[in-house]
Amino acid sequence: MIASPQQDYLTAEAYLEMEENSDVKHEYIDGYIYAMAGALDPHVTIAGNLFALLRNHVRGSGCRVYISDMKARIESLNRFYYPDVMVTCDQRDQETPAYKKYPCLIVEVLSDSTEAFDRGDKFADYQVLESLQEYVLINTKRQRVECFQRNHEGLWVLRSYTSQQEFFRLNSINFEGTIAALYEDVIFEA
Repeated sequence: MIASPQQDYLTAEAYLEMEENSDVKHEYIDGYIYAMAGALDPHVTIAGNLFALLRNHVRGSGCRVYISDMKARIESLNRFYYPDVMVTCDQRDQETPAYKKYPCLIVEVLSDSTEAFDRGDKFADYQVLESLQEYVLINTKRQRVECFQRNHEGLWVLRSYTSQQEFFRLNSINFEGTIAALYEDVIFEA
């Protein structure tokens, strides 16, 4: 995400219409759009690996997995973001083909330009989603997965996985995968 908006205020409806015909993806924050930068090979490879693992896992369950081109809408904050990977098991999300409002799992693959925002304001915004049970940050410089899980009291609890563990677990969709499969074919950034 870039630091300053690209134009004057837009309504959510105008944003959705513009985004449908745009060659560049934009995130939307309270009436202003922000162009998204392209991603590097490790980022795309990790997101693709996770998508493939999760798609196979949820097949036939009624849940859907989306990769970077599907928007998450946080209606109460007037926001639209493009998570790297998102899972929704809520049937109401089938009513909105351009965005999803009820994800149970959101994953962001970190990059230098987005890490602070993904850890800070974006995570704070995502926490408003009552359906969200898990927020995951995946590192591109070393094997590290950080799973923030909402507990029964509504508090976010961090569970970290590194190359020291063979498996990582996503409780929101009852998934267990290997760190090796998640990072398959990844050449780490310096």
